[in-house]
Amino acid sequence: MLKRTFDLIVSLVALIVLSPLFAVIAALVKLDSPGPAFYRAERIGWGGRPFRMYKFRTMVVGADRAGPAITCKDDPRITRLGRLLRRTKLDELPQLLNVLGGEMSLVGPRPEAPRYVALYSPQQREVLKVRPGITGLAQLAYIHEEELLDPANLDRDYVRVLLPRKLALDLEYVNGRSFLLDLKILLWTALAMAGGRPGELQPRLAPDLTTETSVRA
Repeated sequence: MLKRTFDLIVSLVALIVLSPLFAVIAALVKLDSPGPAFYRAERIGWGGRPFRMYKFRTMVVGADRAGPAITCKDDPRITRLGRLLRRTKLDELPQLLNVLGGEMSLVGPRPEAPRYVALYSPQQREVLKVRPGITGLAQLAYIHEEELLDPANLDRDYVRVLLPRKLALDLEYVNGRSFLLDLKILLWTALAMAGGRPGELQPRLAPDLTTETSVRA
């Protein structure tokens, strides 16, 4: 109850305070490339229920039909402004609407696309027992995951290596979650946005993607 109340208050205040920034970014997105300012990505959330996650559009219209569901550093589908929005994580701000609507939380496991959730083992599906979050342990540890993926083996590297490691961190959060941990993660996020790297997550920031694991336990 405390977590949901906190989510409601913070998301509502943030949406009001940031509304001018939302308007500026939305206008710039539309000026930068043809198409809508927002993108609604299908994700699997709390209890395995699908929902639409809001983001500022950072790719050309139809990008989801022209390539893989994940992106790498030099993906040609990303727009000029989109690269800046992704690097600064400003493209994630509209997810405050999902938090306000109860589909997401400020802190929690990162919601994945249905095709990847279908690969989860029973243990990994435990992450679906809580609301997904805008930020979390996995998001912080792999804040620049696009730079870690090999364009030639994009889907393979993500499914076999990166996704299991992210899910392991998400399970760590689910099993030890508390309001104090949420506050700590929000502080870490603020530090990361300012260019810092939280010391407690440092060992997880440079994974060796040559070591293959598997999504299925």
